[in-house]
Amino acid sequence: MSESTKSLTILHLYPRDMNIYGDWGNVLVLKRRAQWHGYKVKIIDYNPGDTFPRDVDIVVGGGGQDSGQDKIQADLHTIGPQLKALADNGTPMLVICGLYQLFGTFFQTHDGHIINGIGILDIETVAKSKRLIGNITIQSDTFGEIIGYENHSGQTFLHEGALPLGTVERGAGNNDQDNSEGACWKNIIGSYMHGSLLPKNPAIADWLIKQAATKKYGSFKPQTIDDRFADLAREHARKRPR
Repeated sequence: MSESTKSLTILHLYPRDMNIYGDWGNVLVLKRRAQWHGYKVKIIDYNPGDTFPRDVDIVVGGGGQDSGQDKIQADLHTIGPQLKALADNGTPMLVICGLYQLFGTFFQTHDGHIINGIGILDIETVAKSKRLIGNITIQSDTFGEIIGYENHSGQTFLHEGALPLGTVERGAGNNDQDNSEGACWKNIIGSYMHGSLLPKNPAIADWLIKQAATKKYGSFKPQTIDDRFADLAREHARKRPR
């Protein structure tokens, strides 16, 4: 099969309710870069009550208000077993902020309300009065320097089943205690980094595409992509104050 006939399907979880701070941009970057790497791309939007698709190669989800998380909670638990099966089978996923929290065991809001997660990531989150806001830079063993923006009251703590995405160099990250940011398990990346994340961090996008293509077709042959604009965006983002 030639590269031009290969295709990847991206599942976008809850774009109506969990799409804050430009998280939709992550889907757009994955689509365009996969096309530049030679793949045809299909995007499926999944909202509460929709039929969960049979064939999914990459899963992407964004952030939302507490009310948005509450709104999708029941449906997320309905499709939780399917998401867990995909995760167990190595399907790459990127979940940001609100969905990052709900891929864990629970999110406790300011007033003590518990929004139960689906337990794919071994994390738990408790909202605090202090919001963690501003530009953030972390160092990752896999991706090197990652640049983004955070705005969250939830403080997330990792347990032994999850590894951090990286170590905070500037900013807060998961919480105000342990200098970690994000969580990884198998081919899942969870993070508080908006911005959106992938336009300034194309290495993460290419990693997700590589995992999906290798899983589906047995190999991935990357093409050379001109990242001058991503590099410029990173350069400017580094100069922004916290």
